[in-house]
Amino acid sequence: MSRIKKNYIIYVIMLVLFSGMIYVALEEGNRFSHLDMTKITSGQFEDHYEMFRRILIENFNSPFMILLLQIIVVLFTVRLFSFLFKYIGQPGVIGEIVAGIILGPSVMGYLFPEFFGFLFRPESMTNLQMASQIGLILFMFVIGMELDFSILKNKINETLVISHAGILVPFFLGVLSSFWVYEEYASQHTSFLAFSLFIGISMSITAFPVLARIIQERNMTKTPIGVLAIASAANDDVTAWCLLAVVIAIAKAGTFGSALYAVGLTLLYIVVMFTVIRPFLKKIGDLYANKEVINKTFVGFIFLILVISAATTELIGIHALFGAFMAGVVMPPNFGFRKVMMEKVEDISLVFFLPLFFVFTGLRTEIGLINSPQLLGVCAMLIAVAIIGKFGGCAIASRLVGESWKNSLIVGSLMNTRGLMELVALNIGYEMGVLPPSIFVILVIMALVTTFMTTPVLSLIEKIFEIRKPVISLTKKLILCFGRMESGRDLLVIYELLFGPRLKQKEVIAAHYTLGTDLNPLHAEQYEEDSFNLINTEAKKKSLKVDCRYKVTDKLVQEMIHLAQSEKPDLLLLGAGSNYMIEGGAPVLPLLGLFRNKINDVISQASCEVAVFVNRNFGHGEVALVLGGNMDLFMLHYLESLLMNHIKKVHLFMFAGDEKFTKRVNTILEQYPECVIPHPINDTSEITFNQKDGLLILSHSVCEKIAEDRDAFEALPSLLVMSPKQHQKG
Repeated sequence: MSRIKKNYIIYVIMLVLFSGMIYVALEEGNRFSHLDMTKITSGQFEDHYEMFRRILIENFNSPFMILLLQIIVVLFTVRLFSFLFKYIGQPGVIGEIVAGIILGPSVMGYLFPEFFGFLFRPESMTNLQMASQIGLILFMFVIGMELDFSILKNKINETLVISHAGILVPFFLGVLSSFWVYEEYASQHTSFLAFSLFIGISMSITAFPVLARIIQERNMTKTPIGVLAIASAANDDVTAWCLLAVVIAIAKAGTFGSALYAVGLTLLYIVVMFTVIRPFLKKIGDLYANKEVINKTFVGFIFLILVISAATTELIGIHALFGAFMAGVVMPPNFGFRKVMMEKVEDISLVFFLPLFFVFTGLRTEIGLINSPQLLGVCAMLIAVAIIGKFGGCAIASRLVGESWKNSLIVGSLMNTRGLMELVALNIGYEMGVLPPSIFVILVIMALVTTFMTTPVLSLIEKIFEIRKPVISLTKKLILCFGRMESGRDLLVIYELLFGPRLKQKEVIAAHYTLGTDLNPLHAEQYEEDSFNLINTEAKKKSLKVDCRYKVTDKLVQEMIHLAQSEKPDLLLLGAGSNYMIEGGAPVLPLLGLFRNKINDVISQASCEVAVFVNRNFGHGEVALVLGGNMDLFMLHYLESLLMNHIKKVHLFMFAGDEKFTKRVNTILEQYPECVIPHPINDTSEITFNQKDGLLILSHSVCEKIAEDRDAFEALPSLLVMSPKQHQKG
């Protein structure tokens, strides 16, 4: 008897034996039935289906089940709107904020009141609020870790002027505007002091995460203006959150005198965090810097620091979120530690918890409260004040410190971005009763408008200041786009094979794109360095200069097409997986995650010749080239280029062509009689080149023909699939 059969027999015997003994034990237990106080009286719930239905309804209406249903609806809606807003060129966070408003009383509550009343019943709001607050604490912890103090030190003179102008000017205008708003809309809710301070701080906040991601998407990370904007926003963030803590303390105390105690304790707390906790954590971080894995004990200790810090500031009276932010700021500075910690915290806070906060904000945002011309006027005024204060203040300050008008307007536009950070401050004001519902709704709309306008205003500024000069380049350009690091190095090797020593005379551009604009700004620079490490090492060995281009994007194909159109290279070289061209099964494993139709989009739209390298363990073996007749006339200059590089042997498989084609081929054969081995063919099945470490160069049309026979195609070695310019086709 086999081991498998024996095990099954043992399992069946065990199942029958113990099931029988359990049944006997339960039957014996019936003797205690007269003691059961919960026994259902005879005749009650005779319909078993009705009993099951009642249990189902009770489970469906339990608080925990309602919370789970809320999370399901929230996550689906938020992901949908985030995708839609990214598609139209806006930051995904704007879509998430809009999704929260859509799920609130303004839209879903108006269109589907019964479903809204069931899903977001008042008694369930406490659970949703607690979950969203946990998410905010984790998010503010990440924001604190994202701050790079080296950037602040390098640009301290300029950023102090720009960032603090971006706080003082809008703060003053916000306090001033509260004179026209307070008496009619807020006097019954709170004091003028607290109200005006919250209006001022709501005008002063910049959304550092949104600004950083916009800079990434526009490929401005390494530009001087991009660095200046990020440094100014970081400085603004630190100052604004400290200022918000003071405003909360004053608002809760009611007077400046009473608030001095809270402010004093806050200053003491900050001093302790920087002079005691930060050095202590730095020493611990240094111990773990060289370890591959940060153990759970250490992670637990970091979270303990986070919670204690948040609890301390909540106890002082300046809100737990400030404590979470400060805990992130004082974390060990080495990149490896912060990268690991952010990877552990960021995804769960951004993807799971923060959408709950957006929806909780949306439930408070009832657009219908703005129901009079006067309130519409207040809304327009506060939006104008926010834009004039932040955009104008930062732009003028940038100009005063020596930036051009174009750069000054770019900085002003970026600093005017408010997004999620604004919502955090507004919710604090709302929970404290400082901001009445109507003003809260107006300020939420202001946050959306000022963030939404950033991308189109940046495009408008670029268009206005665009200098149209003819680009004249005598140097021939070559572009390679790669995903994996190894692929970049391999593509550079292919270029060397094609052009040999003449490659030094060409401008080589290597482009690498990271998919998804949610990449943490702190990670992007490190990923960029890692991505180009191998290709730069290879270029150094060959004494080549490579212009490395990096970008974080959601529009991969469009970026590559745009790069080809703007640089006008002689050749665009892409990399693909070994199953490229094979239909069915594993569809084309891809360049940067592209499927075959995506690669074909690049081929069909690029304004240059395109080559796709299919790496099947290329090892510098022999080279073969297939000429499919007249349509492959464009490939003859690559054959000549190979021979000029002193390639000792090139197998030439060629179909018959017209007189012009034949004459060109014969000229090459006469010039390199010892290097070219001709193989006249009438069908692709006659191509016999099975060198596993070799390279077969062929046109896209010939490759498609060969790929019809899957076995024959898979038997081929590494491929270089060439496509001509669009005007050369046909």
